[in-house]
Amino acid sequence: MSAQRHSDTGGVSLLVCSDSKRNGVGVVLKEEFVRNVLEVGCELEEKERFWSELDEVMESIPTGDEEVMGKFGVKERNLEGQMVVDFANRMDMGVVHTYFQKREEHRVTYKSGGRRTQKLRQALGGQVVLPDDWETTAEVIRETGRKDSIQRKRLTKKKWDMNRTEENRQEYKELQRRVKREVSKAKQKAYDELYTRLDTREGEKDLYRLARQRDRDGKDVQQVRVIKDRDGRVLTSEESVQRRWKEYFEELMNEENEREKRVEGVNSVEQKVDKIRKDEVRKALKRMKSGKAVGPDDIPVEVWKCLGEAAVEFLASLFNRVLERERMPEEWRRSVLVPIFKNKGNVQSCSNYRGIKLMSHTMKLWERVVEARLRKVVEICEQQYGFMPRKSTTDAIFALRILMEKYRDGQRELHCVFVDLEKAYDRVPREELWYCMRKSGVAEKYVRVVQDMYERSRTVVRCAVGQTEEFKVEVGLHQGSALSPFLFAIVMDQLSEEVRQESPWTMMFADDIVICSESREQVEENLERWRFALERRGMKVSHSKTEYMCVNEREGSGTVRLQGEEVKKVQEFKYLGSTVQSNGECGKECSA
Repeated sequence: MSAQRHSDTGGVSLLVCSDSKRNGVGVVLKEEFVRNVLEVGCELEEKERFWSELDEVMESIPTGDEEVMGKFGVKERNLEGQMVVDFANRMDMGVVHTYFQKREEHRVTYKSGGRRTQKLRQALGGQVVLPDDWETTAEVIRETGRKDSIQRKRLTKKKWDMNRTEENRQEYKELQRRVKREVSKAKQKAYDELYTRLDTREGEKDLYRLARQRDRDGKDVQQVRVIKDRDGRVLTSEESVQRRWKEYFEELMNEENEREKRVEGVNSVEQKVDKIRKDEVRKALKRMKSGKAVGPDDIPVEVWKCLGEAAVEFLASLFNRVLERERMPEEWRRSVLVPIFKNKGNVQSCSNYRGIKLMSHTMKLWERVVEARLRKVVEICEQQYGFMPRKSTTDAIFALRILMEKYRDGQRELHCVFVDLEKAYDRVPREELWYCMRKSGVAEKYVRVVQDMYERSRTVVRCAVGQTEEFKVEVGLHQGSALSPFLFAIVMDQLSEEVRQESPWTMMFADDIVICSESREQVEENLERWRFALERRGMKVSHSKTEYMCVNEREGSGTVRLQGEEVKKVQEFKYLGSTVQSNGECGKECSA
């Protein structure tokens, strides 16, 4: 459109440019002439056709996506990418990361949360359902893990090789120098604050804690490379150290205490057992913690968690086959035993270590399913606080402290004996375990299932100088097992049935037993009854570690004897991690 002004008339002439059929002249008139002018123009249909044709022409022109995209996108655009661009156009938005130059691996993000479900399914040949047999499934999972680790290592090295330019090296060195300066400043500031704090009472406590931690680190079995043999001679060679660890634990886990053979029988409970349901497997999976050390099969529980419903279906099917056949996979019978220092005695003495077994996580899942069913059937006495629902160490400590406080306020004596059992878990006779399970009303099917868990058990000891040879385990409960704490509670419940008193006069936390009474003679008598009840069934009371304490003691109250030997008398005792004192106060606990 163009306009031409006519100087002679003072009017304005408008020339509208179009095709030859629709040329015309527009004239601007004074207001007084407007009423005399007739309106002439295109019809509405013709106008709509014009704008439609204009839209088609404009849309055919490649204008680019500059308004919604930058120039740093990822190579070619696929269908999904075009859909993102179209969406950004419609919503008047922008694909922000395309405006900035980034490294290739940062342009597209794939995050699986450390899980490998896709790779496991690829290894299984695209199957959504896992193979029926345990051996095939276990090997597939292990092989997938090995391949993934190798691939990640290769990709990491390749990435470094590709980016190892002079510019990157200089940038790295500059950043390294900058970091060193910042670390040096922070270090100096921390030292200044530490020196100031050491002059205070809190600083003295910090120093004590630091020294104690360093002492513990020095007693770590992974650092202690020399130990003593049974005669006290120090062993230094790797072979002799391994032999000693094997000798000690093989003897410990295959030796029973003397006991009376039971002559009375017990009726077995024969009843139909329901199949394992998927919701039971889900609950067991939920209770399993992640990040724990794996057993010899090298399959962590995280594998089952990431596989979701496929794992639940497989495990439910697997557990039902085990339940039906009363026979679990042979791989689950193997374990790795790790010695843990008890923070008592000589660090080079094997007897001052507790052996914890690293077992198959899948077997632990199976144990948790069985345990949940047993807990619905077996009722444990109220005196047992260990590994019981809605009970904890805090409850046992609180009950004992309240009892001591009442006797202190009433100016009366309270006599307490803290009973220690020698190698409690390791010396439980398995025949006694089967008897106690049947006596508690456990169905014979579950008794046979638990018996199968302990059949042909084998283990190796992992120490600072390597692993020992494998050996059999034929006595005691599995340390580190998910089911063992409840099995031990069943045994203690049955063996103490005739000697325990109501809480808090008798309290048990697994194998930690405290017996209380108003008189020394009475507590001595109760201690002897406990000793007889336990030792006749294969458990043994430790004379050296059992201790006696008298609260609000008067002069000449004497001591307690066990089979003619004096029980060690103490003024304070570490009960379940809390220090209780004979004067009934909490001073030691508050200052710790």
